[in-house]
Amino acid sequence: MIILVLNAGSSSQKSCLYSLGESIPDKPPEPLWEAHLDWTVAQAGGILTVKSNGIKQKIEVKERDTALKALLNTLVTGETKVLENLDNIDVVGHRVVHGGSQYSQATVITPEVKKAIADLIPLAPNHNPAHLEGINTIEKILPEVTQVAVFDTAFHGTIPDAAKVYPLPYEWYEKGILRYGFHGTSHEYCAKRTAQILQQPLESLKIVTCHLGNGCSLAAIKQGICVDTTMGFSPLEGLMMGTRCGSIDPQIPIYMMQNYDLDADKINKILNKESGLKGVSGISADLRAILDAMGEGNKRASLAFDIYIHRLRSSIGAMVASLNGLDVLVFTGGVGENAKLVRAKTCESLTYLGLQLDLDKNNNNPVDANIATEDSAVKILVIHTQEDWAIALKARGQLLRGF
Repeated sequence: MIILVLNAGSSSQKSCLYSLGESIPDKPPEPLWEAHLDWTVAQAGGILTVKSNGIKQKIEVKERDTALKALLNTLVTGETKVLENLDNIDVVGHRVVHGGSQYSQATVITPEVKKAIADLIPLAPNHNPAHLEGINTIEKILPEVTQVAVFDTAFHGTIPDAAKVYPLPYEWYEKGILRYGFHGTSHEYCAKRTAQILQQPLESLKIVTCHLGNGCSLAAIKQGICVDTTMGFSPLEGLMMGTRCGSIDPQIPIYMMQNYDLDADKINKILNKESGLKGVSGISADLRAILDAMGEGNKRASLAFDIYIHRLRSSIGAMVASLNGLDVLVFTGGVGENAKLVRAKTCESLTYLGLQLDLDKNNNNPVDANIATEDSAVKILVIHTQEDWAIALKARGQLLRGF
């Protein structure tokens, strides 16, 4: 089975192509082909980076409405060609950030599903439009192919009402104001991969997964089921992030609007685009730049980092309380996988759990590895999250079930 995965963001498009037989390998295989389209690199357009057959090439893309067609063209032409025809693709899996409360599993895309994704644009304005753009483009190029939506919110559908319902008048819950949670595909993948690495049944483990990138969230996972998470009604809630503030006193934006003549759009921009690491440091949303500035003695960079770690530690404590214990702490995402200082500083304050970090293992670029000491009561894993592989498996499952 040939499976194309499209993982669209607000400013990028990641894509992979997998070929799967009847059996599923224990570890994710290398994709036959992968591509990354980045609209933030070139002022006049974007840069498409494609890898396959041991070859890597970059292509300038000028028009957004023809970008996906150019991306797909590299599958069947030139040195990166891996297919004779696009019709060889059996199924296309799309990561969709917000599925609301309606979708708790991967779903074959129909006009009704597309409408639901469109209706949720106000809750995911940076992502759901890009998902629809990809879905509609595939419909035009490959009208007969099955498309599957894999929702980031789906994994969190098991969260109990006590964690899901906000303490607002109940009528707002009935109108859809509730904790949805995000990064679910990553959290679910990492939980399953944890069980594989430790060679223990997933159902026997209490796990906190830390997805740390430009966006950050935690999930508390018990017996393979999510029971709590830090993101909520939107991806703004929870941890401090690259440009998002995370959880703050809700009176603050009201005060800002009343006293500084700011409208909703400006407040939204401040909270989502100008806060977090970028807002406090005044330097960058990229943790690498923050760490470099700290090394040069920049006090605001140090403050931004300290706030980031403080909030991460506090939220891990909340997740542990939801689990009533902890067997495994998992770090994943661009920061979680690569920032050894973040892992070290986070674990410093968790020794009360019997958790002990092995500094040598932590500093040695671990991948899918346990970096706890031998006598640690809690395992500490660094896992390379592979959302695209998880999406491919879910798309395959939908096709085999015949919807």
